[in-house]
Amino acid sequence: MKEFRELGLKSEILRALEEIGFTEPFPIQAETIPLILAGKDVVGQAHTGTGKTAAFSLPILHRIDRNIPIQALILTPTRELAMQVTTEIKKFSKYMPVRTVTIYGGQSINVQFDALRRGANIIVATPGRLIDHMKRRSISLNDIKFVVLDEADKMLDMGFVDDIRYILDHVPTNRQVCLFSATMPNEILGLASRYMKQPEKVLLDSDELSLNTIEQSYLVVDGRDKLEHLCNQIKRRNTQTIIFCATKYRTSKLARDLQDKGFRVDAIHGDLPQTKRDKVMQRFRSGQDDILVATDLAARGIDVPQVGHVINYDVPNDPLVYFHRIGRTARAGGKGLAFTLVSDQEGDAFRRIRERTEVPLKRLNEELGIEVRAFTPQRNNYGSARNRDRRDRWSGQRRTHQKNYYGLKSRW
Repeated sequence: MKEFRELGLKSEILRALEEIGFTEPFPIQAETIPLILAGKDVVGQAHTGTGKTAAFSLPILHRIDRNIPIQALILTPTRELAMQVTTEIKKFSKYMPVRTVTIYGGQSINVQFDALRRGANIIVATPGRLIDHMKRRSISLNDIKFVVLDEADKMLDMGFVDDIRYILDHVPTNRQVCLFSATMPNEILGLASRYMKQPEKVLLDSDELSLNTIEQSYLVVDGRDKLEHLCNQIKRRNTQTIIFCATKYRTSKLARDLQDKGFRVDAIHGDLPQTKRDKVMQRFRSGQDDILVATDLAARGIDVPQVGHVINYDVPNDPLVYFHRIGRTARAGGKGLAFTLVSDQEGDAFRRIRERTEVPLKRLNEELGIEVRAFTPQRNNYGSARNRDRRDRWSGQRRTHQKNYYGLKSRW
């Protein structure tokens, strides 16, 4: 493995990396940094938590002209990720006179006007607020040399494709474009073919998925008993924990249920105002809260090195979402724990996850002495998390629908 000093980066960058404790690049960094330094357009695919931010920001910092304003534009899908990327760039540029400004919705635009008036070389932005500044002419993209689309798959999922096209149509044609994503759907490849020049593809996770530094386990339970088993699991692991739910409603409800049981916990999801989201994250990062209950989208950009435990309260339908979730622990090559509560209705989704992972997932039922009988639910369409939410909202009560038990052996 090469060291960062072998990649030809400036001494100021290497000094900052040494202070942070970075000596050897991760694979995505080792593969893409030389390409970006050489001026190539790059499509990079790698798991969450494998160093994509450094992969694009280090060569940009190396090549940037400090005397020219707004040369680099980095687009992210969420406010949290934009702030995280900015924080990382400021660490890397500690010994360089480079200014980075974050632009996102939910913050006063006057605060951003003030920051822009003081000057900026790099803009990290969410698409909607950036377009707002473009139309107000408070940001000019005329001198842009570098464009990065970070977490491009999530930007497309959130409906930003037209915004991205609008922005890319307004930057100079001689820019260098880098696209980083955890997955590579056809829409992303379409963007690459339209806006990139013969991009070099670095696809490190295009086949089977594995996070070898994370101990992964699961427990098959009756869905009605999930909260009880969740509390038991939290008590077994005395560490900072992120719990993932399928919907915003379930996220808020689970956080309240855990608070009622005495846990120090809060929730984060897309309906919260930015001031509340910032407060929740500040409490979690500082250790005032031990547990964060989150939706998948809100968790994009959460980078808390102390997180040692990720729990899937709801099983995601997409195996890739599972790997994005558990990537919140074991950051930067560390070790972590991932635990999943699986109800019978979620069996097919979890089976797809098990088929995609290279490492074994440990079943804890025997170890904990928990038996689950197979069942067939009535035809009430309550199987999905979204439908359970609707039912809970209507009734305001705990789930009461009946299941027919036949005493069959569990298919697990």
